[in-house]
Amino acid sequence: MKKIILATLLLVLIVAGFFAWKFFGSAISSPEKYFYIQSGDSMETVKENLVQKKIIGTTTWFNKAANWLKFNTVKPGRYEIKKGMSIFNLVKMLRNAQQSPVKMVITKERTKELFAGKIGKKFDLEIDSLQMIKFLNSNDSLKQYEVDTNTVMAIVMPYTYELNWTSTPGKILEQFYTAYKKFWTDERKIKADSQHLTPLQVSTLASIVEEETNKKDDKYNIASTYLNRVKAGMRLQADPTVKFALKNFALKRVTGVHLKTDSPYNTYIYAGIPPGPICTPSIETLEAVLNAPKTEYLYFVASSKFDGSSVFTTNLTDHMKYARLYQDELTRRMDSTKKANATK
Repeated sequence: MKKIILATLLLVLIVAGFFAWKFFGSAISSPEKYFYIQSGDSMETVKENLVQKKIIGTTTWFNKAANWLKFNTVKPGRYEIKKGMSIFNLVKMLRNAQQSPVKMVITKERTKELFAGKIGKKFDLEIDSLQMIKFLNSNDSLKQYEVDTNTVMAIVMPYTYELNWTSTPGKILEQFYTAYKKFWTDERKIKADSQHLTPLQVSTLASIVEEETNKKDDKYNIASTYLNRVKAGMRLQADPTVKFALKNFALKRVTGVHLKTDSPYNTYIYAGIPPGPICTPSIETLEAVLNAPKTEYLYFVASSKFDGSSVFTTNLTDHMKYARLYQDELTRRMDSTKKANATK
């Protein structure tokens, strides 16, 4: 009798151990890093995809774990598949919708169209570029974030954001707007007001400065120069705004024909600050505008040394002298490059 009881217990232990191994043991050795559940996918579709992606071999033990954990409703998302994951942990993760966040790193975005174009390519999200640009082109959608189709890129601050793969355009803009509002402290608002600028105008002016130079020290003087021109009622005459109007960011030399481009962003034609940013400026450049020094500069031009620095002047005569030096050196370098290419 004791032998029968012991044999039965042993059998029960073996069966229990087998089930425990199947449920809790290492079962996943998938080539896929992430598993995606699309909006509208059914439970059957999810199971078929798990097998197709070779995340699980069959649905047998998945079904048993799903019944045990009462996993009946699938939730769309991006889920990280870890090597050695158990069936139990896989089912629990999907049941609890424990999505793996998507990191969206914003550095410099020039237009809302180019930004939207990265959705689904650089930025791994369920929505596509068309959905994003449709949202960014709708003033009705944007008014809750206190921006419009011209100023919307001002709230796309250069930070790293964590999003759900299923995030809608509205959810994405909500994160941008939260970061934007956090940046604009009372102290920064006071500084903007002292420059007679709104926060959105600060972002726009900073975007022009951002495109003018990478040198930190020059950013402050360029910001000061532009502020002086605004106060004097002069046109900014900023080449980057012409490139933005043309949507030609590779243009190396802005000439007379380019300056005639009729666009509210062309600061050679229209006075004042453009209707919106021409790129997403860095925090450093925003601070350069907010803390621009008091100077008498009205002009600046790239140095003929081609070291990335600028030469600042207070009068047109000096400005034209340095501008000619720069243009002559630019022409010399371009001719030299043409000759070098011709001899290859």
